[in-house]
Formats: sequence, C-alpha cells, structure tokens
Amino acid sequence: MSLKRLIFVALGLLMTVPAFAQGNILNAKTPDEMFEVTEEQKAKDNDKPLPYGYVEKRDVLWAKNTWEVIDLDERVNFPLYYPIDTVNMGSDRRSLFDVLVKNIKNGKIDAIYRDSYFTEKIQLEDLSAAMVKIDTSDEGYDQFNAGEPISDYNIERTEITSYDINAYHVRGYWYIDKRQGELKYRLLGIAPVSGDVNFLDDASAADIELFWVWFPGAREVLHNAKAFNRKNTSLPISFDHLLNSRRFNATIYQEDNVQGDRKVKEYISDNAMMQLLESNRIKENIRNIEQDLWNY
Repeated sequence: MSLKRLIFVALGLLMTVPAFAQGNILNAKTPDEMFEVTEEQKAKDNDKPLPYGYVEKRDVLWAKNTWEVIDLDERVNFPLYYPIDTVNMGSDRRSLFDVLVKNIKNGKIDAIYRDSYFTEKIQLEDLSAAMVKIDTSDEGYDQFNAGEPISDYNIERTEITSYDINAYHVRGYWYIDKRQGELKYRLLGIAPVSGDVNFLDDASAADIELFWVWFPGAREVLHNAKAFNRKNTSLPISFDHLLNSRRFNATIYQEDNVQGDRKVKEYISDNAMMQLLESNRIKENIRNIEQDLWNY
C-alpha cells in the first residue's frame, strides 16, 4: 500500500468516529432512528477526551493565571450559544449552557463552585436559587389578601435559559514547559454569565456569574456533547475539543498580580478602549515570553 493511500485510509478511520452523532441518518427508516447508535458503532466509538500530559512542577519555568470573557455576541463564539430553542431540534444539538445544567442536575458534574478560585463548593439547591425566580402576580396577591388559595396561573416562574446567557468567563493557566521549550495553556474553569434572574427585563442591570465549573472534572461530559461545525455538519466538534483548542475569541479582564488579582476595569475605569488595549498588552506580554525564550 502506497504512503498516500495509507494516509487517506487513516484519515477516513479518524473521521468515522465523530460522525456517529448523525451517522445513522442515511439508514433511518423512521425519524426516531436518525440519532440512534448501533451496537457496532458503540463498539468502535471508544474514544475518550485526550488526556493531559503529566507536568512536573519543576518543569514549569514560568506561569500566569488569566481570566477572560467570551462574548457570545461575536459570530465566532456562536457554537457555544446556539441552539437556544430546542423544541424542534434533535437531541444531539444543545448549547453549552444546556449541557452544563443538564449534567449538573443529573450528577455527572459535581465540581461546581461559587467563584473562580474554587474555594467554596455549591450545591444544586444554591444553583436553583440563583437561576429561578418564583413570584406572585397582582391577582395572586388579591387572592392571598382575600384569604383565598392562590391559583397556579397567578404564580409566575422565571428561569434563566440559554437565551439569557450573554458570555462565558474562563480561567486559564499559561505556562512554559521547559522540557518541550514551548508556551502552553490549560483551561481550569468556566462560568456562564447572565443578568440577575430578578432583573432580566432590565437591560442596564449588571451581569453576574451563575456558577463556576472545574473544567478538568467536566471533560468527559463535554467530550460527549457536540457543538455545531458550520463547515461540515457530518463532523461535529466536541465542546471539550473546542474549548481546549481555544476555538473562540476572548478578552482578558483579569490577571494574577500583586494588587490582589485586581481586574483591568479597577485601574482603568470608564474607558472601554483603554481597557481593550490593556487586555491586548497583557496578551502580547504572554506571547513575548515564549519569543524571548529563544533569543540569545
């Protein structure tokens, strides 16, 4: 077998595994069978998240923590946001927020925290309090004041959904592996950001972080969930791959520093342009570390 043919065969085998999400669409006799996975496919689909290599502490020549915001209004970040309406959508298509919340509720993701330092773990009950608001309409208060039981239709329930997510905050760790002599990045945590559930109708209300997920503990779940690939719908990309390979655009809003890891907006206030330039300066400094490593 020639080298060229061998390469094509290897690529074909690699492409068949991720394509199982919609691989049965050509063999389905009913719509329900479109997303079914056969026993043969299950036997072949033994892929796992690509494991991180072990890094000795003494091999880390330099490191820096950074916090970034992924703005979901940017087109390149749309695979993290959509679909927001799943009524007429197949079960294989879900937004990143839906994937996180579903697996937090079923217990597959239990490493959820209140902040990006991962010091205080929170429970599902705490999560519900931040994402759900239950209120009573004016007619319900009238019933209550009259001593009558409040009707179900007078109880208003507001819940944060994928539609309300404006951004994601991510914390990452840039470091230089002196064994390999290169700059590397390790994603540590991710947090969905939305308006406060009590003020969703107020456009001027500040955004808040709903919860932080310890990313290494959620990789298995994110590997099994697929994001939309606009260039080839038969080859979806996993959220784990998408995030680890940094296939998104983000802006640094905080770095670890001597002033208690203060945010950019804390020392550059009321000037969005200068904040963006400061973010780019931090990013360029990180890139230059690797360039300077090879200068003599």
